[in-house]
Amino acid sequence: MHMYEPRVSDARLIVYLDVKSPYAYLAKDPTKQLAQDFEIEIDWRPLTLDIPSYLGSATVDKRGKVVESQRSPRQWDFVRYSYMDAKRYARINDIKIYGPRKIWDTRLIHIAFLYVKERHATKLVEFLDLVYERFWLRELDVESAEVVHTLMQELQIPDADFDDFVNSDGGTAHDQLQAALHPAGIFGVPTFIVDDEIFFGRENLPYVRWILGGKQGPSPDMAYRHFE
Repeated sequence: MHMYEPRVSDARLIVYLDVKSPYAYLAKDPTKQLAQDFEIEIDWRPLTLDIPSYLGSATVDKRGKVVESQRSPRQWDFVRYSYMDAKRYARINDIKIYGPRKIWDTRLIHIAFLYVKERHATKLVEFLDLVYERFWLRELDVESAEVVHTLMQELQIPDADFDDFVNSDGGTAHDQLQAALHPAGIFGVPTFIVDDEIFFGRENLPYVRWILGGKQGPSPDMAYRHFE
């Protein structure tokens, strides 16, 4: 099993995602377009966010009513705005996002991410596409090993040794990578690393594209250029 250095890769572009992040979901397809446009390899990697540590936790029922909460009013305001913002951009791109009913632990699905990446790399993008779509339609229990097995079988990904992978090298590689990210300056998703520069947030995609294109023309400044 490959052990990852957070900022080191043979690929030109490293991209960190978390399945439970709507902003990572919205960045996924534009990032795939970069690979196609510049004919580069992307090193896709999981970053398992600990959301309760900074935004608290909550659970809602099928009608959206809060049945359990460990969030302050300020944390609720931030979460509500974040989802409103994500859904706004999702509508523009014809992507459906239903807010999750709880804070999911994405460790298992991210170990599956590494399993597919290491053992069946040609299936990784297809795997990520299906996982993201179903999770944000509330159709995928990412904490269930049985569901993950079913998903991989649907994609015709051999998975006979997946459970062993979770409990041995795969789980170790995931946990060691997560422990190394913050010290390396990587703390959120989506994060892009190109030429050893770190860019956090999908709003940096135009700048990443500019770098991959050889920095031709003026550097993009999405917020201010038209007001100068």
